Amino acid sequence: MEVCYQLPVLPLDRPVPKHVLSRRGAISFSSSSSLFGSPDPRQLSQRRGAISYDSSDQTALYIRMLGDVRVRSQVGFEPERRVSHPYLCIDFRNLHTRLGCSSESASSAPERRVHRLLSFQRYLHSSRLLRGIPQQIPLHILDEDYTGQAQCMLEKVGNWNFDIFLFDRLTNGNGLLTFHLLKQYGLVELFQLDIVKLWRFLVMVQEDYHSDNPYHNAVHAADVTQAMYCYLREPKLANSLTSYDILLGLIAAVTHDLDHPGVNQPFLIKTDHYLASLYRNSSVLENHHWKSVVGLLRETGLFSHLPPEDSLNMERDLGSLILATDISRQNEYLTRFRVHLDQENLCLSKAGHRHFILQMALKCADICNPCRPWELSKQWSERVTEEFFQQGDIEKKHKLDVSPLCNRETNTVGNIQIGFMTYVAEPLFAEWARFSDTRLSQTMLGHMGLNKATWGGLQQEQALTSEEGEPGTDAETAGGAATTAGESSSKEIPQGNTES
Repeated sequence: MEVCYQLPVLPLDRPVPKHVLSRRGAISFSSSSSLFGSPDPRQLSQRRGAISYDSSDQTALYIRMLGDVRVRSQVGFEPERRVSHPYLCIDFRNLHTRLGCSSESASSAPERRVHRLLSFQRYLHSSRLLRGIPQQIPLHILDEDYTGQAQCMLEKVGNWNFDIFLFDRLTNGNGLLTFHLLKQYGLVELFQLDIVKLWRFLVMVQEDYHSDNPYHNAVHAADVTQAMYCYLREPKLANSLTSYDILLGLIAAVTHDLDHPGVNQPFLIKTDHYLASLYRNSSVLENHHWKSVVGLLRETGLFSHLPPEDSLNMERDLGSLILATDISRQNEYLTRFRVHLDQENLCLSKAGHRHFILQMALKCADICNPCRPWELSKQWSERVTEEFFQQGDIEKKHKLDVSPLCNRETNTVGNIQIGFMTYVAEPLFAEWARFSDTRLSQTMLGHMGLNKATWGGLQQEQALTSEEGEPGTDAETAGGAATTAGESSSKEIPQGNTES
């Protein structure tokens, strides 16, 4: 599969943009090279990143990145109408400009200065550094001698009761859990991964998750990675998966929601966001997560020492796993899984069957929040519901139709979770238990049953409390789960109690 494409040549009758920006981890530009022949300062070479454009538009080079970020010339064309929602609009500054170089001299220079467009998280970090604001020093990912409670927790990382929230606090949000797992499996040495490149890749992954998202953030990515590790240790998988499968599964888990904007696919479609157009309204977010991962892998050169064919296969297989987390394709994967189990024809000695099981494992890891102990599951439920409600608030503010489950006035955490568990989580984990009937699978089903009953009890208490002042509330609350049921199979319910 071709991942990189050439950007269009700038029209000869227009000046080269004075500031060419590219999202770090997504796009890189070089003004001194060309795929068509000798270097030409009016050409921009092949991009190395996550999102590809091949436009025949000769009016301007105009690329819109996530958050309505733009690459533009200061003259020569009128700004495009803003169709992305204001919530996603982010203004970026030009960083790393050449000192002592005026704009006129920069535009006339034969060799253009390359500028980088940082992701929102890294932009904020760089801005603080430029303003002299000290940064919190994270626990070093390269240190194997982790101290205190963090080390104790890593020793129990295979425990299903692992508290990812506590681990995040102890490690200052540093993504050393994935690094620890890769080291534990011996994958760093086996695949001859450069430690510095690996560290840089994981730090960039950490930074590209939006920390202001209540749910789709780096903590969710770490939680999915820890769950994936638990599944990889299940006997059927542990005895069958290759080292390549394990490496693929861990990287897919930690990057499966990379650069998630905190809103769902229907929101992007109805606000005419560029991502929806780019991916033709199909698996929009999942495609973006995948291409973002490809960008980081190529920028860091993590697999550059491998033969090109192997590197491309890795990128393709990562995409296959990440795209499987699309909740709108839940029934498709679940039906296929049931057929395999009914016919008892899963053969994990076949690469294709192993890859399918990895897809199902990642899907389970992504929506395993209802299967955690109540103290953890409740936190995830509140986080994902708050992210839904924030989207609904934005839709109300801008006179848009409020998406299902996103109206805080008609939905509660309880009815959303009961509907999700009944129509999405329970069918999936029931089939997973058929495939891997172990103590872990039974534990997950047990927790989900208890959590569902607890939410049901809380719903009844709320209904009785509000019944005195609002007689119709009880009926509305009782119908909440039914409303959720009809919406559960759509993209409105993200993976992991949320859409991926």
